[in-house]
Amino acid sequence: MKRVVVTGIGIYSCLGKNLDEVTKSLYEGKSGIGIDPQRTEYGYRSPLTGIVERPQLKGVLDRRARVCLPEQGEYAYMATVEAFKNANIDMDYLAENEVGILYGNDSSAQAVINAHTTALEKKDTTLMGSGAIFQSMNSTVTMNLSTIFKLRGVNITISAACASSSHAIGLGAMFIRNGLQDMIVCGGAQETNYLSMGSFDGISAFSVRVDEPTKASRPFDASRDGLVPSGGAATVILEEYEHAVKRGATILAEVVGYGFSSNGANISQPSDSGSKIAMERALKDAGLSIADIDYVNAHATSTIQGDMFEAMALDSLFGSVRPLISSTKSMTGHECWMAGASEMIYSMLMMQNSFVAPNINFEKPDEYSKNLNIATKTIEKNVNTFLSNSFGFGGTNSALVVTKFKK
Repeated sequence: MKRVVVTGIGIYSCLGKNLDEVTKSLYEGKSGIGIDPQRTEYGYRSPLTGIVERPQLKGVLDRRARVCLPEQGEYAYMATVEAFKNANIDMDYLAENEVGILYGNDSSAQAVINAHTTALEKKDTTLMGSGAIFQSMNSTVTMNLSTIFKLRGVNITISAACASSSHAIGLGAMFIRNGLQDMIVCGGAQETNYLSMGSFDGISAFSVRVDEPTKASRPFDASRDGLVPSGGAATVILEEYEHAVKRGATILAEVVGYGFSSNGANISQPSDSGSKIAMERALKDAGLSIADIDYVNAHATSTIQGDMFEAMALDSLFGSVRPLISSTKSMTGHECWMAGASEMIYSMLMMQNSFVAPNINFEKPDEYSKNLNIATKTIEKNVNTFLSNSFGFGGTNSALVVTKFKK
């Protein structure tokens, strides 16, 4: 099997619009959560959300490209530009070499609702606009990025709820290991507009701690009352090791393990056994033991059941080894379809800068989280190997193991 390395990363999130800003926020334990007045007006029980600034792409992309991009596509474009720059890849390289894309995206709500509203009001579908179809399709991110960057390799959208972008990275690693591609753009994107999250709010999934927005996301804490939605985009450039060496790339890390499972039970209820199976498979795939894991970036979204089942799985798997654990969702909220990719990047930034970011707002453990070694403040630490968990509705589970690169 061929080795899979990371040669570029890019991030656009509520913690910052680039790698430097995000690294600073992670180190400082800074929350990116606030209140969206449009949600209150729309009828949300919780107006809390990650605050992500829309990029200004006029003068950067031509009008046709802008018309076809939905909100999450704009974020994905920004993250991918940074990732390519980080990997020292320009448009000439992309024109001369085959590069693929596997990107996580599981909805494009605003584009669908806006087109429907136009048709209702005008009684004329031609007034929806020529970009409506390209914005509204679930594959909107891959079709837009592959067009903008002239990508000619594998081109698939991974749609697997909140594990989408983690699976995209895992599957990208599998493609490269098996010699099917030398380089793949992997990642995930999530829209943050109020139209995209009403159904989640409707099932009371969100925290209602509106008087303290930055304290609302409380993974593993006994007083947690629900997740906070968020979004943006994260891009990881995966590359075959020999290919990266040949082009003189700087290697940032190595993806050594990917594990997956399906709970096969209730559509919205997590599972400790399903979570554990995904983690065990990732470790087996990596050829590593639990003692080799320095840090776990937990999926923990701040829901009662989700955090409970993951804590049970982590305790069952790691036992007395007790690696450091934190959920960066305490700062970002739940970035949904992008979370697997963003949390891999957050963990890589910790690895590069020798620290573990805190699980902020963890003040009192419950009967399950009390058994875990949760980082409540920033900890200076050499992180050589980390595990990152991502779980989603329908019982889809994904786990990634990433190490510092060694020749």
